[in-house]
Amino acid sequence: MDLVVFLTNCQNKIGYKFNDPTILRTALTHSSSADTPELSNERMEFLGDSVLGHVICEYLFRQFPKMLEGEMTKIKSAVVSRSTCHKIALEIGLDKFLIVGRGLSRVSQLPNSLFANALESLIAAIFLDGGLESAREFILKTFKNEISKMLVDSNANNFKSTLQHHSQKLFSCTPEYILLEIKGPEHFKSFHVSVRISKKIFPSAWGSTKKEAEQRAAENALAILQGFPPPYLDF
Repeated sequence: MDLVVFLTNCQNKIGYKFNDPTILRTALTHSSSADTPELSNERMEFLGDSVLGHVICEYLFRQFPKMLEGEMTKIKSAVVSRSTCHKIALEIGLDKFLIVGRGLSRVSQLPNSLFANALESLIAAIFLDGGLESAREFILKTFKNEISKMLVDSNANNFKSTLQHHSQKLFSCTPEYILLEIKGPEHFKSFHVSVRISKKIFPSAWGSTKKEAEQRAAENALAILQGFPPPYLDF
């Protein structure tokens, strides 16, 4: 296939038009197909990894002012992981545009890391071609579903674990969950729980299950520790 057509098809697929398509060609070129290391995507992979991490960190920091450092770190690590980058590379069809040497082209199944590296190289290419804003737009659009999934999982499961991490770091102890009250008939119970850390008792919360009440009480405590009002108030 003609190189111009090849690069045009790739740009149409990823949804970004390069001012200088030669940058894209370098981003797609694996070291097995490059005459010299400088003509492969290895250096771009290094840059793209940093740009990706920066954009995700900035997004979490600005969009979620109440989120603790540990939680942001956990979400960022999951979003920029090799497995996530591999998955997204396949979703946007990047695997069809990699330029590899003859030895690799005969391999029936290429290593997953190759696709993850190519995605990072593509991010670097967009950054070099269009600047940080173009790279940010591409990353947030492409990683949107993964970011949302990680946020849902985090909010659903990790308030207690985040509070435990925070409590051990600040107070050198583990939070204690106190069941204060149970209301309602057997089929429609409500549970009232508070959290005690060291000698401090934080605002309690209700939930339809004990687990939900504990998660909400943990979220209340986290909010207080960060200087914000508790999101769940007694009724």
